[in-house]
Amino acid sequence: MMIVRYVAPSGRPTVGVESEGRVHPLPGDATLGGLLRSSPADIRAACELALQDPGVDATEVRLLPPIDSRTEVWAAGVTYRRSREARVEESDKAADVYELVYDAERPELFFKSVAWRVTGHGEQISVRRDSEVNVPEPELALVLTAAGEVVGYTICNDVSSRSIEGENPLYLPQAKVYLGGCAVGPGIRPAWELADPRALGMRMEIRRGDDVVWDGNASTAELRRSLEDLVEFLFREESFPDGAVLSTGTSLVPDLPTTLLPGDRVSIGIDGIGTLTSEVRHGKDDMAWLAGAADRPDRRPPSAEGDPDDVRALDSAVSG
Repeated sequence: MMIVRYVAPSGRPTVGVESEGRVHPLPGDATLGGLLRSSPADIRAACELALQDPGVDATEVRLLPPIDSRTEVWAAGVTYRRSREARVEESDKAADVYELVYDAERPELFFKSVAWRVTGHGEQISVRRDSEVNVPEPELALVLTAAGEVVGYTICNDVSSRSIEGENPLYLPQAKVYLGGCAVGPGIRPAWELADPRALGMRMEIRRGDDVVWDGNASTAELRRSLEDLVEFLFREESFPDGAVLSTGTSLVPDLPTTLLPGDRVSIGIDGIGTLTSEVRHGKDDMAWLAGAADRPDRRPPSAEGDPDDVRALDSAVSG
């Protein structure tokens, strides 16, 4: 089962449950933000009730990012040894900052995106025009209720400018938070269906035309911090009325000077969750469709207009 947000055949943005090749809408005008105001038990009951609806074939729907309303995306940094090494490698002025936070009691947590800026499976991400080295960062993301309870898991691509952050750690918001810098999807695997989120294989591939320019594999078992620790610090002095998505850091960082280029295609897979695929664009002008889409959740990138593949291959996305 996957909780998904999608465009129904009627053209209306809908929240539902994907199971065995069919998508079943939740009762009423459900939103994911509204769902995350509930308890995990109530969310599970709503999903089971949705399965009683006959639903539609998964090939008839187009996926949207599994986030809406006032839900925010936050992220943790330097939670894997490889992430620490990469930050030290790129920063010749403040490398000790990353060494210290890796071993500190308090984790690095930072705001990543509001819901309307997030792109989904089959959509686009962007690299900054004022940055020389830009990389995708594949991460397991926790889906949290308003009470801070883990109700599911998804994939986050925490797109980052290595050159900007490496110049000065105080530039982190500019390296991390910009139009086109966050993708989440394809859907949400309920927590009650994923036995051990600390034992998931993770892989990433960057394609440039027909060539694979980088690929790698890792495991969430390499995560240094506990998931409970990250959630506790996030909610310690903050409130999320429509829940939150917390991305837990990356252990797959391409070696320097590898960088994303416009036209590249990034695929991130995590066992038990699926595959998140994004096409790379260049700067905010290329992402203008997203900036104007806050009130049009059924939006689509210009390149997808009339594309017969734009159903987003829901079956393959959720099966990984």
